[in-house]
Amino acid sequence: MSNSVFIVTGEASGEAHAARVINALNQLSPDIKLSGIGGDKLRAEGVDIVVDFSELAVMGLVEVLKRYREIKAIFNRVVALLKQQRPDLLVLVDYPGFNLKLAKEAKKLGIPVLYYISPKVWAWRKGRVKTIKKVVDHMAVLFPFEVPIYQEQQIPVSCVGHPLVDAVVRNFSTEEAKRSLNIDPEQKVLGLFPGSRRSEVDVLLPLMIKAAERLVAKHADIEVVLPLAPGLNTSVIDTILAETQLPIKVVSEDFYDLTSACDAIVAASGTVTLEVALLGVPHFIIYRVSPLTYKILRRLVKIPYVGLCNIVTGKGLVTELLQDDVTVEHIEQELLDRLERVDSKQVAEEVRQKVLTALGPSGGAKNAAQQIITMLG
Repeated sequence: MSNSVFIVTGEASGEAHAARVINALNQLSPDIKLSGIGGDKLRAEGVDIVVDFSELAVMGLVEVLKRYREIKAIFNRVVALLKQQRPDLLVLVDYPGFNLKLAKEAKKLGIPVLYYISPKVWAWRKGRVKTIKKVVDHMAVLFPFEVPIYQEQQIPVSCVGHPLVDAVVRNFSTEEAKRSLNIDPEQKVLGLFPGSRRSEVDVLLPLMIKAAERLVAKHADIEVVLPLAPGLNTSVIDTILAETQLPIKVVSEDFYDLTSACDAIVAASGTVTLEVALLGVPHFIIYRVSPLTYKILRRLVKIPYVGLCNIVTGKGLVTELLQDDVTVEHIEQELLDRLERVDSKQVAEEVRQKVLTALGPSGGAKNAAQQIITMLG
């Protein structure tokens, strides 16, 4: 009888990482039965999706509270499934608010738990390490600096490495990437990357568009592009785009080629900023949550950065605009700066090299897949 694994992802970047791991797992051990929470990327790898992660993707403490009843109903459904299916291993990917509670239920049921992509205990809520010790059997972390945090508490841990070290590949130069998207290589390309959660897109995309409108009004040779994040309902983007006359090229595939075509990018904080950095594209980070969420986070968060590039290197390599600094004027100015500076690409390449060095070992997806096989015995 083949082993069964139940995998849980709560948003697009976690699902993308999980899909790479499952792809490697299918090559190493193709007979494992896979089911769980995810989206199209996991479906494509043969995972039986019992709940689509789009039902869970929400950011911010206050924002989560507003949808508490819906999320709790999904949680109860998943617990019932675990009781019924009794998988041989539960693989939890990031999404700690939901997943640590699920780990507790799995512990009661005697289901082993592998936690892939650590909660950001080094940034806030360090007390979660004690919870993890009680309910998680093994931590598979992405960053070398996370290992000692768990070793200190005698929690089984391995640094499998960040899958983006292998996954992010630049196929084209900026000019070639523009041609592949039918964009004039002489034109400057501006990328608006508003994130994958509806809550962040609703807040950030209108501001990005207004900044782009102002730039295009002054510099007619600018093309504006927008990647459609996996799991995000297109109606969310369509509703916002209906409010502008600006022609924006929305692209739903070839994300790395689209990113490579950009001369400057404004991106919501998240895994995507790491991908942009590893492609060597000039960019900066913005983020805004509800005032109450921000007030709470300011008291809880113990590190000076929100952007992953800055966190992993411990340096402010990439500009971050947060909360009240996220204005149309500031976004416009930062974009213009990256479009006009002659050393913009050189600075982005230096960031790429520093981030790559800080990310540690390659083979992340395969290493994580191997850990799953080890735990299945």
